[in-house]
Amino acid sequence: MSITSPKSPRVLVSGASISGLTTSYWLARYGFEVTVVERAPHLRPGGHALDVRGPAIEVAERMGILPTIRDRSTRLTGIAVVDADGNELFRSTESTLTGGRLDSPDVEILRDDLCQVLHEAVGSRVEYVFGDSIASLTQDESGIDVTFAATAPRRFDLVIGADGLYSGVRRVAFGPDEQFLRAVGDLYVATFGMPNFLGLERWQVMYRQPDSVGALVMGLRRDVNARTYLGFNAPEGLAYDVRDIAAQKRMLAERVAGAGWVIPQIVEHMMRATDFHFYSLSQVRTSTWSRGRIVLVGDAGYAVSLGTGQATSVAMVGSYVLAGELAAHRDDLVRGIASYEDDLRAYVTRNQDIALEQDARQDGPPTEDAITGGLPDFGALTLPFALKPYEGLVSRSSDPPAVNSPGASSTGTAGGRIRGAAPTACRKHHPCS
Repeated sequence: MSITSPKSPRVLVSGASISGLTTSYWLARYGFEVTVVERAPHLRPGGHALDVRGPAIEVAERMGILPTIRDRSTRLTGIAVVDADGNELFRSTESTLTGGRLDSPDVEILRDDLCQVLHEAVGSRVEYVFGDSIASLTQDESGIDVTFAATAPRRFDLVIGADGLYSGVRRVAFGPDEQFLRAVGDLYVATFGMPNFLGLERWQVMYRQPDSVGALVMGLRRDVNARTYLGFNAPEGLAYDVRDIAAQKRMLAERVAGAGWVIPQIVEHMMRATDFHFYSLSQVRTSTWSRGRIVLVGDAGYAVSLGTGQATSVAMVGSYVLAGELAAHRDDLVRGIASYEDDLRAYVTRNQDIALEQDARQDGPPTEDAITGGLPDFGALTLPFALKPYEGLVSRSSDPPAVNSPGASSTGTAGGRIRGAAPTACRKHHPCS
């Protein structure tokens, strides 16, 4: 059901990401006409575990998705640290490496599970164009002419770059990646799914060797693929093609060759993984998040880095504020963009500074003693942010659809007007919930 009118602002969101879907949800609720373009042929499978914390919990609550996020959370019960022979050195049932303290009110959820929840929440209110990307942007005082890699050109009132650390929108409108990416430490990590051959259930196992090669395996259920992290430190830095997955796998296999524990088996599964993600721990720092009618949100504009467990929360808060300020200034979208940046800049900058401060405190590979007292407490790093009440701007005809409960089937029928492959393909490959 369309809730827009002929006067509804037309917005193109690049990226069916956490920030892209959250922004799309709110813009659609406010009566905007939203199109989401995503380079992948469907919602991207895989990715690391994410944390929804502090003010992002309130954003999720206002979206009506907090109970579903909690239902689909990782619900981990602890972590073990092992040596090269698999002997347990330490275990904790109070904290984990990825989520921090288990008694926290915050929520850890796998990236593809959170994307699925958000996609279900958006429902049929937006148009999706999968398997395509923005090729060029030409703006004037009244709008933006957009050309695409595959489909016909179109015109929009606003373009939002929500396409992640290596944002194509940022590259087209602002400049090359190297102008904005800032390394946070020297760690490079891949995440991917693999058979749960360790038989883990709601548990993590971590291995780290002295030459800085390390792995973390997270198993949620014995009969479901485990989510795996495999990485290494490279103080000299790396130059690699962010689109060449095969080359990234080969490079990673070479870097961890000869490592102990079950890393040889992990590498074998990695080479066959179809949900492989490889990235450095980096921030995005820009002097402004907009160029006229083009604006960035989430990692595309201000990636925080994974080290503090705040990146997803900052992205969700940013999405909420961007959509709200655009709705509050729907007759002057450029002014709305300026208000978004004015309201959010200090919060983002402080989160980024905390990540740099945390990195500066790292002394090197963790020892048993360091790990015992050194599992993260991400909740202690969570900053408050006062969310404005934008409820009065919600279109009366935009009541949210029901979000599927964990036991319900997810067919994609609430997935909006779709061009390209079905968006629920990630659930076929990774039914982690």
